[in-house]
Amino acid sequence: MRLLVAALESELVAFPADLPGFDRLVTGPGKLQATYALTRALDAGEYEEIVVVGTAGAIDPRLTHDVYEVGTAIQHDVTDIDGIVGQHVSLPQRVEIGDGEVAIATGDHFVDDAEAVQVIRPLGAGLVDMEAYAYAWVAGRFGVPIRILKSVSDRAQDDAHLSWQETVAACSAQLRDRIRRDYGV
Repeated sequence: MRLLVAALESELVAFPADLPGFDRLVTGPGKLQATYALTRALDAGEYEEIVVVGTAGAIDPRLTHDVYEVGTAIQHDVTDIDGIVGQHVSLPQRVEIGDGEVAIATGDHFVDDAEAVQVIRPLGAGLVDMEAYAYAWVAGRFGVPIRILKSVSDRAQDDAHLSWQETVAACSAQLRDRIRRDYGV
């Protein structure tokens, strides 16, 4: 059995309530809720794979409104004791996930301004979200393989929250098509 994970129900609107071979988990937004909900789910059951689907803002202008598989997750809203942005005091700076084509920067706020993008982009990420690092870190602690698929919903700049609201259903449909293609369900 696999575990299909999303932060919000709206990211799953294109998915059937019952997807053969998958249990479903909606964690809530942000790193703490993601960590808590995924930890509880993995503590309660055994899964061969975690498949995360969701939306992300594109901070790399080369990324289009498409679905990308995440290969690396970092945190953009942490600073170590030396003041280095992107490095946590006790957690790894980067969590390697697999062969994905893009890195994602995770933080506990919705990125929607050019100044924030200018701070985050040098960390090496092409996408931003609010949960991927937490999901990847928890999966690693439990030794469960994870895939993170993100559909670009916005450009993480001026009024991105409005773009997200307008595109989340279309992003869900893109993600559903990808799951259908990759898993045959």
